Amino acid sequence: MSNPCALCGRVTKRGTTEHHLIPRRCHSNKWFKKRYTRAEMRVTISVCRDCHAAVHRLIPDEKELGRHFNTVPRLLDHQEVGKFVAWVKKRN
Repeated sequence: MSNPCALCGRVTKRGTTEHHLIPRRCHSNKWFKKRYTRAEMRVTISVCRDCHAAVHRLIPDEKELGRHFNTVPRLLDHQEVGKFVAWVKKRN
């Protein structure tokens, strides 16, 4: 059985994927290198495919995602992501 999603808590048949809290494309950016260690930039969370797709659809700018939404609570505080997660929790 797969892990529960770090955002919605569901366990799905398709399992989870790893989401980098700081997108990989940002790892070579000076702004991120000054503020985060390599270990911090490599941190991932297990999320279901629905939540993973929603995060990237609702926050398409990877720099914004890495700068402002780099923790689970911050992702859930994003108005649209929080709304999606609340909705998807009700699905089976």
